Amino acid sequence: MRIRYGYRIELVCEHDMPLVTLLDVHPSRRHDLVRPDEMRVTALDDPSTFIPISQHHDAFGNICRRLAAPSGGIRLESEGIIQDSGEPDRQSHSADEVPPSQLPEEALPYLLGSRYCETDKLSDRAWGLFGQVPPGWARVQAITDFVHNHLSFGYHFARSTRTAAEAFEEKVGVCRDFAHLAVAFCRCMNIPARYCNGYLGDIGVPPNPAPMDFNAWFEVFLGGRWHTFDARHNEPRIGRIVIARGRDATDVAMINSFGSHTLQRFEVITEEIEDLSIPLAPMLPPQFDAQPAAA
Repeated sequence: MRIRYGYRIELVCEHDMPLVTLLDVHPSRRHDLVRPDEMRVTALDDPSTFIPISQHHDAFGNICRRLAAPSGGIRLESEGIIQDSGEPDRQSHSADEVPPSQLPEEALPYLLGSRYCETDKLSDRAWGLFGQVPPGWARVQAITDFVHNHLSFGYHFARSTRTAAEAFEEKVGVCRDFAHLAVAFCRCMNIPARYCNGYLGDIGVPPNPAPMDFNAWFEVFLGGRWHTFDARHNEPRIGRIVIARGRDATDVAMINSFGSHTLQRFEVITEEIEDLSIPLAPMLPPQFDAQPAAA
């Protein structure tokens, strides 16, 4: 299947503001692109203003772009088409845990605590909850089930500073909180786990009436490879498009801005398309001013 995806984001600022973005599809999916998703940048006050952009890879292999928003603000937008298998997330119920002594070096950082995943605060709780569960896939699924049932989802619960331990105590959150708590529990059990964000549309599931947003999920290292789990939805899904991976949300922030600004517009699109010859419709009507939804 082919999936159309993209975003339109407008930031208003009074002074020049440097930015670093992680909005490009991850290098591991670049070979699947049917239509490139090159970022378009426009100054809000003067569309003719030239804004230089540089690109690099961060320490986790994600694609970053550096630019500076001029006084008045900036619009970031992109739209691409990707070829997808149309298959749901792969299930490998026989996948075993790999002892820390046998893990590849690149997996070791994902055993450690991080800004939003405090393994030191949750270790005793994790072993009490999951220590008797058979190791491997069953244990990770038990963690996913627990987090899915323990937290209540709601966009009004969004708080950018909430940690995994706080989510556990408050029992509420958005998809980043579900991912952080599951990642922290896995690391407490000596299972490497990394935080992911990207596109996840309503493909193969009933449409969600809420505004489309970026999503967060997590991956664990079992049986010699990484596997996808999603504590928010807790079911195999079709059409995930990963943008970035890291230890937690600190590493994969969609936009890091170095200055004050107001988010004026935020739109995300992810949808299956049938015919490439049909012109793509606008993402949203020009007069629509969306409020950002928290993943």
